Amino acid sequence: MKFLIIGDIIGRPGRKALKEFLPKLKKELGYDVVLANVENAAGGFGMTKKVYKELKNVGVDVMTSGNHIWDKKEVFEFIDEVPDLLRPANYPEGVPGKGYGVYEKNGTKFAVINLMGKVYMECNLENPFRVFDKIYEEVSQETNIILVDFHAEATSEKWCFGIYADGKVSAVYGTHTHVPTADEFILKNGTGYVSDVGMTGVWYSAIGMKPKQAIERLLYAMKKRLEVEDKGEIVFNAILVDIDEDTGKTKSIERIKRFL
Repeated sequence: MKFLIIGDIIGRPGRKALKEFLPKLKKELGYDVVLANVENAAGGFGMTKKVYKELKNVGVDVMTSGNHIWDKKEVFEFIDEVPDLLRPANYPEGVPGKGYGVYEKNGTKFAVINLMGKVYMECNLENPFRVFDKIYEEVSQETNIILVDFHAEATSEKWCFGIYADGKVSAVYGTHTHVPTADEFILKNGTGYVSDVGMTGVWYSAIGMKPKQAIERLLYAMKKRLEVEDKGEIVFNAILVDIDEDTGKTKSIERIKRFL
């Protein structure tokens, strides 16, 4: 079973890239399932119902997220109604939405788990390793095809989680930093891994945002409102993970990069 996993979608340019490339990549790569991190998909910050529907219409099967999922308050109105829009599972009890799910495509079940790291991130999160253990115990009863979006800042934390989950899950892929890493591997016990998938948005930017505003933040130590960069060439970053349906182990993992 082939999973096309798309890095953080940045605003309208990122959504435009999906519309352009998904049909072409379907023919070229023959993927079965599309996963995408959507926490920056609506205007660069958060998610709206309109954008959710737009992404479903272009073929995204399951959406993951991270710390920016709450930036558009509209999300609170519908996140409990849509099982295929996830927020990190290690938010404290009582937070709306769900952090994992078991889905089915072409007669095959698969699970997606969304977790967020703690290093340089929000300190009130529950331990992602411990939360994973509880979720794994549940979802592994239904399927051996399990993928984890580990949304985190520190590469070291992502790597440690990859090794921790090696042999239990099919793939661990990092999101959040928007910069693709060149460390796609199949770990020793059969788990596909990459530290960060990268972003889908305007490449000549401050990780998807207008550089001028981001640079002023760094120059003057003052908060500036960031806006999505909407001019210039768009990069589409993803990985293609081919998973053995019988064993749940990764057979191959490949970085995908296209420009629009």
